[in-house]
Amino acid sequence: MKKSRLSFLDRCLTGWIFAAMIFGVALGWLAPGVVPFLNRFTIGTTSVPIAAGLILMMYPPFTRVRYEELHEVFRNKRVLALSLTQNWVIGPVLMFALAIIFLRGYPEYMAGLIMIGLARCIAMVIVWNELAKGDTQYAAGLVAFNSLFQVFFYSVYSWVFITVLPGWFGLRGAVVNISISEIAKSVFVYLGIPFIAGFLTRTVMVRAKGREWYDRNFVPRVAPITLLALLFTIVMMFSLKGNYIVRLPLDVLRIAVPLLIYFVVMFLVSFYMGRKLGADYSKTATLSFTAASNNFELAIAVAVSVFGINSGVAFAAVIGPLVEVPVMIALVNLALYFQRRYFVNPQATIIDSACASNSR
Repeated sequence: MKKSRLSFLDRCLTGWIFAAMIFGVALGWLAPGVVPFLNRFTIGTTSVPIAAGLILMMYPPFTRVRYEELHEVFRNKRVLALSLTQNWVIGPVLMFALAIIFLRGYPEYMAGLIMIGLARCIAMVIVWNELAKGDTQYAAGLVAFNSLFQVFFYSVYSWVFITVLPGWFGLRGAVVNISISEIAKSVFVYLGIPFIAGFLTRTVMVRAKGREWYDRNFVPRVAPITLLALLFTIVMMFSLKGNYIVRLPLDVLRIAVPLLIYFVVMFLVSFYMGRKLGADYSKTATLSFTAASNNFELAIAVAVSVFGINSGVAFAAVIGPLVEVPVMIALVNLALYFQRRYFVNPQATIIDSACASNSR
């Protein structure tokens, strides 16, 4: 069996994110004319370069979704119910709890963390699932289902978890109040537009060229756009943050701790639930990575659009991929260990996650 590997860009994403942050800060400090220049490309409160980068981040994942296979998710109603519970009940509630426990005194960071928890993964989960030898077809179905669910319900979830629930815990007024319409507008721009574009791209090109050509040729060509657009957006954001970045090391640690706990707990709980339900390894792994991963692209987009580029909410959202990537690589290896330990006839091999390993 061919051994799956992350590409060089994927495997070193954490390092690239750090480098993009540093480069962005240096660009803003050492080139004073950069900020005024970028501000020229602003419509209202929206930075056009950042908006373009955020939309480009979301497009490739939607071209990868097999919308025609969405019905596959509904065949096993118990597994579907488990996935829904993990993604849209346990995950958001757990992240909300961690946010108010660890970031109670930092309301903007708390809101950013909550937004990450609400954005269920529709992109990188395909990578983690493939490396862990999960069920690719089932992952595609769950991704399609989560995509649709986010398009219609992310704005409502965000409004409830950011403006309503904090008041139940004595935090009323601590988190900036936002309306459903504000979030819905951002969700349509940064999720709806790439969703429609991805759906139309797949529909038209599969009919014209065939599914095999589309999956083998077109999808791999556009896939790197997500990570490149993410790095571009981070550079743009951090070049505009000014003195706020001086507190970067301490703030990163403060936000990273609850994120680390979240990823590990969600993975372990989901794996245990899948195992107890009687799902085989491939579906158990798929359920676990789908539940533990998050759509940080959407969280960044909505945070920037609603709260502003220089907000703590946007900064917290950017820390998401910084923590998620190395943790998910570690969890891939843990999943493969569980396969050998608890399931019959394991065939997977632990991946080499070191950045210095051979790239394809």
